Order: sequence, then C-alpha cells, then structure tokens
Amino acid sequence: MFERAEFVDRIAGVQSRMAERGFDALLLTQDADIRYLTGFLTRFWESPTRVWFLVVPAQGLPIAVIPSIGAALMAGTVVEDIRTWSAPDYQDDGVSLLIDTLQEVAGRGKIGTPHGIESHLRMPLADWMRLNARLTLVSDEAIMRGARMIKTPAEVEAIRDACQIAGRAFDRVPEIARKGDALSDVFRRFQMLCLEEGADWVPYLAGGAGPDGYEDVISPATDVPLEQGDVLMLDTGVIRNGYFSDFDRNFSVGPPSADVARAYETLLKATQAGEAALKPGNTASDVFHAMDSVCTGGAGGQSAGRLGHGLGLQLTEGLSFIAQDHEVLKPGMVITLEPGVSVSGGAGLMVHEDDYVITQTGWERLSPKPPEHLIRIEA
Repeated sequence: MFERAEFVDRIAGVQSRMAERGFDALLLTQDADIRYLTGFLTRFWESPTRVWFLVVPAQGLPIAVIPSIGAALMAGTVVEDIRTWSAPDYQDDGVSLLIDTLQEVAGRGKIGTPHGIESHLRMPLADWMRLNARLTLVSDEAIMRGARMIKTPAEVEAIRDACQIAGRAFDRVPEIARKGDALSDVFRRFQMLCLEEGADWVPYLAGGAGPDGYEDVISPATDVPLEQGDVLMLDTGVIRNGYFSDFDRNFSVGPPSADVARAYETLLKATQAGEAALKPGNTASDVFHAMDSVCTGGAGGQSAGRLGHGLGLQLTEGLSFIAQDHEVLKPGMVITLEPGVSVSGGAGLMVHEDDYVITQTGWERLSPKPPEHLIRIEA
C-alpha cells in the first residue's frame, strides 16, 4: 500500500518529537501504533494470546520484539531488526527479550509508552509489573497521539478510498432493504455490499430503525422487521488497506413523517454549521458549539457525549468534538462531524455523520456528499 519512504518519514517525525522531550526509546504494544510506524497489517490481533512489541530508538529504525509466528510478515515491512521467541511461553513470554532490547537501546535513559486517552497496554499485567521491576517506563507525553493525529497525504488518500467504498455500498441499500425485512438481514446484506465494493473487512456496523428515529447509535441488529414509516440508519466503519471510514446514512421506509423530515433537515444544518467552523486555528470546542447551537440551541449536547471525533487507523482517535476539548485544528487532521437531534419531543433520535480532512484554508470532504432529503426505501 505505502512506499518504504512513507514509514521512514513517519519514524523520523516520531523521533523528532522524542528528541524534543528527551526520550531515549518508546515501547509500543497496540496494533494502530505499531502499524503506523511499520505497516504491519494482520488480523492476528484478534487473538489475545500473543503479545507484540515495537521498540523505537532515538535514532534508526524500530526493533520488533515479536512471536516467531509473525517474523515473516514483519520482514516485509520497514523493520530490519526482528527479535523473536516461540509464543506463547508460560514462563517468559518475551519479557526478558524485551527488557534486554530496551536496556540495549536506552540504557538508564527515558523510556515512554502511550498513557493517554485511546491508549491501552496490550500485554499481561503480570508481565508489565515484571518489566517495571527492571525498568522505569513513563508516559510518552502524547508523542504517538500527536504524530498520528496529523495524517500524511498517503493516509488521507487511504481514508478517502475507504469512504468511497462505503459510499457505493450506501447507494445500494435500496437493493437490499424493504418493508418486512428483518434489520438483522439488512445488516448482513449491507456488509456483503461493502465487501463487494472493495472493503477488506467490515469491523464496525451499528444502526437502528423505528418510526421516530432510533433508540441509540451503537446497537447490534435485531430480528424486528422494517415497517412503513420507519427510519433506518446504518453507521459503518469499513477497512481498506488498514484505514477506516466512519459515516452513516439515514433512510425512510416509504414517505417520512413531518417530524422525521424536520429532524433530518436540522441534522444537515448542524453539519453545515460544523463545516463553517472547521478551519485551522479553531478548536474542537468551537466546532462542537457551532453544531450544538443548531441541535439543542446551545444546551450543551446530548447523552451521546460528543458530536464527532478523529479518524484513521482506528474508528475513533484523536480529538473529540465536546465543549471541553480545546485541541487546535491543524491541516492534515481527519475528523468526523456527527450531530444528533431528538425526534418527536424525545421519542427517538437521529444522527448524521460525515468524514473530512482539514486543509490549509478549511476542509475537504472525504465521504460522499449526503443527499438533501432522506433516501427513500420503497415499502
């Protein structure tokens, strides 16, 4: 997917941030961080048994400390130094090898690992305590978060590709959804459409259906059939070459009610308000307030908590569009706008989501432009 130079540049960017903060090494354990610096793309992360470590030195290429089963795949990445053990090993599952590597690279220097929001430690806690008994690891001071938040042109194009795939699948929803169809069947068929249109896989699909919108935006599908007057929403994150799309579309089974039509119009107005605030120098909070002024009249948001977020190697990453997030928007950030409104006095809700990249002067749409009116599914 990407040229070697892409990863060399990413590594150099992270090492520049390390130098500014006095780090001698970083320890990375989660999929997205390791993939960002190496291109190591595998579904094997679904297995929690094996652990994977990447050590980033102050200079030079990262060192992979990984189970031997992953050596051949890692050898196809930018990484040249690959240290392995036969895993799982119940007595020493790579910990001694990792300690030796970190001591070789950093000595008694400063070693960081991601500590902030959206980070997690992907190794057994017992092994983490064993590691810390020999070394002191501190927060990476958001080095990885900051680096990943600004996408390279190649990353933006990868996300755009994923968005176009999802957009083509959304265009075909009237082919696979009719009155009387179980929502669970619609979900299965939609995932098939995404794969037909070029998705590598569909790790995220949520949605809902009901006469006044839906109850939430994270539920799996039920076997309840679609009815005349229902609003159907599908929210998907498809993967293409390791990068996510994340946007939704709303559909009406037959003609929408007046309340539903007004709610959809409000969603588009809120999205447009968010777009107007989406420019370098503004903050995530500025964008939130622009959308919230349309959605709730400035009441401060709804129970979903935020009106959009960052996007990239993970379905959600980076900033959040909430009142408390004062992250300054910068060119290269890829984000979603996701306003939500109540329908019929709170009987249900509707949300709308689209994907964008921040440019030097404003924004560029990555997901297809949404329709001006609800997409009609014939009953």
